[in-house]
Amino acid sequence: MYCRVFSAAIVGIEAEKVTVEADASAGMPVFEVVGHITSQVREAQARVRTALRSAGIVMPPLRITVNLSPGDIRKEGTRFDVPIAAAVLGAIGRIEAGRLSGVMVFGELHLDGTVGKVPGVLPGVLSARAMGMRACIVPAENLNEARIVRGITVIGIRELGDLLTFCENGYIPEFPDKGDEAAAPSPERDEPDFSDIRGQPVMKRCALIAAAGFHNLLITGPPGAGKSMAARRLPGILPALSDDECLEISKIYSIAGLLSGDEPLMRHRPFRAPHHSLTPAALCGGGKYPGPGEITLAHRGVLFLDELPEMKRNVLEMLRQPLEDHYIRISRLCGSCIFPASFLLVAAMNPCPCGYYPDRERCSCTDEEIRVYKSRISHAFMDRIDLQCAIRAVSFEELTGERRDEITSEEMRRRVECAAKIQMERFRGTGICFNSEISASDMERFCPLTPESGRMLRSAFDRMAMSARGCHNVLRVARTIADLDGSDMIREEHISEALCYRI
Repeated sequence: MYCRVFSAAIVGIEAEKVTVEADASAGMPVFEVVGHITSQVREAQARVRTALRSAGIVMPPLRITVNLSPGDIRKEGTRFDVPIAAAVLGAIGRIEAGRLSGVMVFGELHLDGTVGKVPGVLPGVLSARAMGMRACIVPAENLNEARIVRGITVIGIRELGDLLTFCENGYIPEFPDKGDEAAAPSPERDEPDFSDIRGQPVMKRCALIAAAGFHNLLITGPPGAGKSMAARRLPGILPALSDDECLEISKIYSIAGLLSGDEPLMRHRPFRAPHHSLTPAALCGGGKYPGPGEITLAHRGVLFLDELPEMKRNVLEMLRQPLEDHYIRISRLCGSCIFPASFLLVAAMNPCPCGYYPDRERCSCTDEEIRVYKSRISHAFMDRIDLQCAIRAVSFEELTGERRDEITSEEMRRRVECAAKIQMERFRGTGICFNSEISASDMERFCPLTPESGRMLRSAFDRMAMSARGCHNVLRVARTIADLDGSDMIREEHISEALCYRI
């Protein structure tokens, strides 16, 4: 007897439909799984056979062949265990094959017949809805994640017996629909506040501009000056995520297996701070079979790279293309995948190997040591940093004195949100979200200059030997400063401040 069940394989950050076909016929008892599968999927034979026996289902001595099509899509992981078991049950006549028509199935099987959670359920359910499926069967632990998607019935199962119950009755009594609860807003996080940072007004100003226009930021200063503190507070002043952005980030974290069961929808901008010893594959994604890296996990959020010169040169250079294009293409022999990478890069570094230059009372580094240290970061990489901020150590008076006029994250967030609304109106219908994404061809349209500001920019271009990219970055930053001031035109003071942030 023949039976067909639908599932999905993850390719990049999207789910591709997979048809699980099972045929049971007379012949030598064999259980075979084919269809461009990895060893994890091949091992499903043993898991399915044992799980069925634990559920009290005896497999007849038949030749059972399972095919996962199409054959040009690689199938990996344990997400196909339950679909394979369902197809086998239909092939041996234990369930009616038509009961699972238009239903997409995911789940890992344990040897006792229970069903375990799997990554990538959210993009799978989205794909099922797009294909017009009537329902999805997912592990109970993935239920909240799956029910984020509206417009499709989602059924959660804890064991194979629940699958049989659904096929017989069409529902699982133990799992009423709680879609509204799954999609309810998560409680506000207790974000660290910028008012915790004493002094450093220039660094706070740069953080405000970076958040308002999503501009890349490099902070240079001695140890303990507050570089890491500022970076960790930056997500708290970024504009709130839209519903589409929440779903986009949640898809990425679902594939990576990092979604929380209690809060399955990512409602806060991600913050990623990998160690400086990370590899190119960990940063950009990849491996033998491409998967998301740190720059994709930081999509729509902040990627913080501390001790920037300590990172390997080839790792830093790999950031150049995604910083420009806001996506990264990973190509391997087995295929090519495109991963989103629209993130705000915040980097921190010391001014010298010991960290205390130019304080010659504490710094013993030679000029050659300082030159070699700084040369670890290429000019091409630095040219892609919009804001470059040099700070000094905090004085004892600033650290212990009375708090006065310390700007809070709430005040900064209000200003950022006002600038974000201005940008939303300006870029409506263009696909651009922030000023940092303005293309070179749109500069004249979105960055109008007064005669005085135009003359200042031209003079600085010649005097500072700027590249075309550097000039455009100055214009983008000046556009954001003008938005913070509520100005339609980019005036001379806006260009002047933007130029100050290029070391």
